[in-house]
Formats: sequence, structure tokens, C-alpha cells
Amino acid sequence: MNQIKRKLLFGERMLYGDGTSPFNLVLPFKIKGEISENILESALLNIQKKHPWLAATIEIDDRKKPWFTTRLAALLKVPVRIVERLNDTNWKEESEREWHLPFDGAMSPLFRVTWIKGLVYSEFLLVFHHCLCDGTAGLSILREILLLLDNPDTKIGEEIAIQSINDIVPKQILNSYRKRTKNALIGKMATLALWIMPVKKVVIDRKRDFLIHWKLKEELTSRILIFCKANKFTVNTLLSAIVLKAFHEVRVEKSFNKISLPVDIRNLNPLIKKDHVFAFGLMIVLSAEKNDHFIDGVKQLQKKVDQKLAKLDPYALMMMMEVCHPALQNFSKLLKYGKTSNDCMFSNLGKLDFPHEYENFELVTIYSPSVIGPLGNTTTILTSTFRNEMDFSFVASEGYLPFRDAQFIQEKVIALLEECVKI
Repeated sequence: MNQIKRKLLFGERMLYGDGTSPFNLVLPFKIKGEISENILESALLNIQKKHPWLAATIEIDDRKKPWFTTRLAALLKVPVRIVERLNDTNWKEESEREWHLPFDGAMSPLFRVTWIKGLVYSEFLLVFHHCLCDGTAGLSILREILLLLDNPDTKIGEEIAIQSINDIVPKQILNSYRKRTKNALIGKMATLALWIMPVKKVVIDRKRDFLIHWKLKEELTSRILIFCKANKFTVNTLLSAIVLKAFHEVRVEKSFNKISLPVDIRNLNPLIKKDHVFAFGLMIVLSAEKNDHFIDGVKQLQKKVDQKLAKLDPYALMMMMEVCHPALQNFSKLLKYGKTSNDCMFSNLGKLDFPHEYENFELVTIYSPSVIGPLGNTTTILTSTFRNEMDFSFVASEGYLPFRDAQFIQEKVIALLEECVKI
């Protein structure tokens, strides 16, 4: 394959930073069965051959701008770290370790694997720099890795890599003078605002980062799905309302009544495919309105979600943000040093429609990903559903959220869900 290069988009540059601070996405899964090191190495090589940016380093040009730059996959192998499996919770400890290990983007791919190897069970951690990959892309790569671990000859196709914004914004929009002018003006106004906005340069001491993990049993998960369908709101909206209420009841005056929800850009932009290695986040922010009846409040929240989603314009946002590159450092400082204004980021990856029985192993579970970075409040709750069990990863730092409060919030989320469906 010929070498290809692509400038990092504004959002990717923000996540990459100066390349020294880790901003890592960790996707763990557990299998029952034996896998050889040769088969894993072969699977990862084939994954790199399909996805060019998984065999890429970061190259800095004369203007100090970073570029994804592909290399020969055989010469830029995915690093694999193997550790002995001692117990069922090793994967949590190793996930926390992987959060803090930076990638050397100039010398190695922005993707690595940790294998927690046992005699019967093994956990694997797929670790990506978040500038390269979001949760959807990570799950797509996981699906392909599982197929290749089971059968190394599986054909997984070839990704046509995104090489510029021209590949993900329709020509009629890019060529529209009105849209170009409008988005450029908004971008320049935002850039000016970021330049003149004073930002305190006092870093909040994050202290200890931690991960709380739990699963809901199949019966409770099933009841939640039925409950949401009967009340005509989505599981995502119910969970958002539950998280808001849990933070309020535990944190009281320290809560903000505000959570941010990532929106998968692929749902709004068909040019970006499910298996594209890409990380560009759209976001909506939700707050709960006072209501005497919780269920009525969830229904109100669903209307707000629908309205906010209808207003999202991924093309305009990407075009606008590409004008903001001169203010990148200011924006990053605002996120890093600015005062916390929301309780957490909440992301629901939904039902993971993966087979669990393979010819040579069983996929016991997929744990919800965890992600942590240097840009402000680290508090994040990610959830997904696999084999009819809802799974939660709760990431936070003691400097933003005390561990005991996080435990109380976890307990409150479970209690509120059980109360809703009357278990």
C-alpha cells in the first residue's frame, strides 16, 4: 500500500494535545478458551492491513501541525503486553494502568493490546488513543479481531480511509458559498472569543483516578427495556434521567443538574461508516426539569433530546471547527483549567449485537469501555448491553468526585432503576 497522510482535524488535535499526555480509550473483553500468540499477532496484522490509520504514526510538519502518516504494517506492529491472570478483577487494575501509559505517536501506532492471560479465561484490553478512535470504531475493530482469532483466514474487507474533510462533507455543502461563508464566520467569531477569554492557569489536582464497574442481571435489563417501550421513551433517555437524579440526590448542592451526551456522528453523516477508524464527537447537554412525577420528567426529557438531536448539523460543525485551528491551545486551556460545570459525561453504546459462541472460544462478556484524558472533569459513565445484561463503567478522579460519592451514585442508579420497574 502506498503511504497516505492526513492532517488531524480540530477535534483530533484537541484530543492529541502535544502528544505527551495520555487520552486513552480502553475496551476490555473476556473469553473462555485458548488463543495462541501467533494467532493474535496474525489477527492484529490483518486488522492493520484493513485499517490504514492503525498502522500510522504522528508526524509533525514544519508548522508544528500533526499528521497521521501510514507505515508498513509489518514494520509497525501493534504492541502486545502479556500479563498473568491472577483473578477476575485484574482487567480493572490493568485498565487503570493503561489510562496512564502515553503512546509514543512518533514511533508506534496509536493502538495496543494488553492480554491478561489465564489457563481457562483471558481478558484482552484494546487500547486506543482517543484522537484515533471512538467507541463505535473500537467495537467494529473488536468484532473483526474476534472473527480473526477464531479463523485467521476470515476476509474482513478493506477500509477506504478518510483522508480529508472533503471525504466526509458532501460536495454540495463544501461548494456552497453561503454555507462556507456562514460557517467560516461562526468559526472566526468563536476563535476570537477563545483568544480574548481569560482563563485561570490553576490545574485541579485530579488525585487518584478510579474505575467502578457493575452489571445488571438479565431480568432487570429486560424489565428496563419493556418499561421504556411502554412509556415511549428510549433507554438512553431513562438512563440520562436516572444519572441526573442520582448525582442530585448524592451530591445535593454540589451537583450541577447537567450531563453531556456524545452522539455518534455516523448516525447523522452516512459518509462516515461504522468501521471507519475515526473520532469526531458531537455532543448534546441535558438537564432535568422539576416535575412531581419522575416518569413525566423522563417524557419531558425525551422531547428535549429529540429537539436537540434534530438541530445537530455535523457538516456545519466540522466546517466551523476547521476554522478554529488558530485557537486550539486556548480552547484546550479552557477545558483543562476552566471551572467544572457539569456532573459527568454519559454515553450509552446500546446493545452489542455480537455472537458469543465461536468455533474455538466463547466470548464471555464485553465490558463497557473506559476513557480518561487531561481536559478537565474526568467523570464519565459508559454503558452497553451484551448477552442481555446492561454493563456500566464509571470513571472518575478523586479531585473531581470523591470515591465514596461515586459508590453512592452507583448504588443510587441501581436503586432508581429497580424502583422504576418495581423489582
